Amino acid sequence: MSFRRKLLAALAATVIVSVVAVAWTVSALTREAFERANEERTDALVTEFRREFNRRGEEVERRIQAIAESDAVARVALALNRASPDYGAYLNEARTLADGQQLDFLELVDGQGTIVSSAQWPAKFGYKDASLPATPPRQAFLREEDLPDGAALGLCAMRQAGSAENPLYVIGGRRLDKNFLATLDLPAGTRAMFYQNLGGALSTQFLIDPSGSVQQPERLAPLIEEVRAQSGETEAVVHWSSDPADDETVHALPLNGQDGHLLGILLVATSRRPYIELRQRIRSAALLAGAGGIFLAIVLSGWVAGRVTRPVEQLAQAAREVAAGNWHAQVPVASSDELGELAEAFNRMTGELMEQRERLLQSERVAAWRELARRLAHELKNPLFPLQLTVENLVRARQQSPELFEEMFQESAATLLAEINNLKAIVSRFSEFSRMPQPRFERVQANELVQNVARLFQAQLHAPERAAPIECRLELGQNVGEMAGDGELLHRALSNLILNAMDAMPQGGTLALRTRGENGRVVIEIADSGAGLTAEECEHLFTPYYTSKIHGTGLGLAIVQSVISDHGGRISVRSQPGSGTTFAIELPRNLEKLNAAARDAADSAS
Repeated sequence: MSFRRKLLAALAATVIVSVVAVAWTVSALTREAFERANEERTDALVTEFRREFNRRGEEVERRIQAIAESDAVARVALALNRASPDYGAYLNEARTLADGQQLDFLELVDGQGTIVSSAQWPAKFGYKDASLPATPPRQAFLREEDLPDGAALGLCAMRQAGSAENPLYVIGGRRLDKNFLATLDLPAGTRAMFYQNLGGALSTQFLIDPSGSVQQPERLAPLIEEVRAQSGETEAVVHWSSDPADDETVHALPLNGQDGHLLGILLVATSRRPYIELRQRIRSAALLAGAGGIFLAIVLSGWVAGRVTRPVEQLAQAAREVAAGNWHAQVPVASSDELGELAEAFNRMTGELMEQRERLLQSERVAAWRELARRLAHELKNPLFPLQLTVENLVRARQQSPELFEEMFQESAATLLAEINNLKAIVSRFSEFSRMPQPRFERVQANELVQNVARLFQAQLHAPERAAPIECRLELGQNVGEMAGDGELLHRALSNLILNAMDAMPQGGTLALRTRGENGRVVIEIADSGAGLTAEECEHLFTPYYTSKIHGTGLGLAIVQSVISDHGGRISVRSQPGSGTTFAIELPRNLEKLNAAARDAADSAS
């Protein structure tokens, strides 16, 4: 992945993560704020219900007090002081008094707990009331009332009438049912439900709301069961459907009777729809902002990445041009920031490299001419010295004795001719190195080239004058294929390497010629089992005029390197003393040069 794409991805990821983090933070804060507000509202509702419940209880207390102080109750109390009171005379008295005070329940009970009159169930007169408190409570309380059609809960109060010796108790109140729940003033999004804990086991038929029965009461059963088990307030989120907007937060408030027994559970449900809708709006806004942010991030990131990476790409391109040999490469300086300073430093560097390159070239030229002069002086001095001695001997013989001169002339002439031929050979080798031709590219089969060179030296490898023969092994790779090259120059280079290998094995050995294809290139190796070379010798091996032989100009391997370099390849050497030497030639296939050569030939013909 390029640097621009990495920078673009990093900037886009930063914006996306930022948008997601902001959306998540807002959602979390909103949820926390809603939960806190919902808890506060639920607490306020519970407090309001307690206040309303107490107010209704105080109202019931006033109505019962008014009944207890009425003349009708006073007459009943006086009648009960008689020796044999007639309870049947007061059968409908409680109903009349209850209707007058708009009460659902009312009973008149004497001091022995006998029911004198009952508004809700007249047939109970004369029966004992086992739930009658020993002492009349001062405040309203919950009471389970028996009715002909079952039990019911009532908010009741109890007052005493008559004398202390033979009291008459007035017990009455209002029924806790759907009508009672409907009279509660609740804010929007909130509803009240009531569970009458009248049976031993949990039964959802005792769960009511202002409309009557509660839909899906089984979803509230775990919450009710928890309150029944712990007798304490609790809260839970109830899921009514798969739509989260239908969820409610339900607060359960236990209601105990006078003896502390759990008689009812008030359930205050608050809708979570406002929170869910707000959360959906936040998510939609976050998605919209995220999409816009991503688009904006891509646009801005692309612009920023291009602005940041364009100078870097220009620097990279200029560096590649310098590496390819264009020492005049420069990059434009478009800013004064760090990238601009880097561009200026690169331009200064290329300028200094040009200056240093010129100085280095001049130094190399001077060193090359000095080395050439030294090598020429060395090579020419060797044959000149015997020439001088031969001429001096001839001069002395001519002066001393003409007969001696005639005897020495033939021998001296042969010596002179031999040394002159030696001089001509030296001059020819130097002249040959200076006139290395440029390669003429044509199709060349690497395996065929190696086989031809090996065939040429086969007789010399087994020559009788050698101390021991040299075994030649061909290790030619399959599917090496063809390449473009100058077959004659490559043949000459391989011949020089084979001659060097033969010189390295005067006592015989093994010469291995290998070929293989590797990464789109052709590799040719010439390996011998000779004495090997030191690291210092390997380092200077391709330097012109450097040689480790007694009789040599040091131009053979320089010529080989020149041929390989002209083909766009490279040559390397691997060697250790006593382990032989291997020369490796790597050549590009250069097949595109065949088309160029064909076009040049066509242009020349036209």
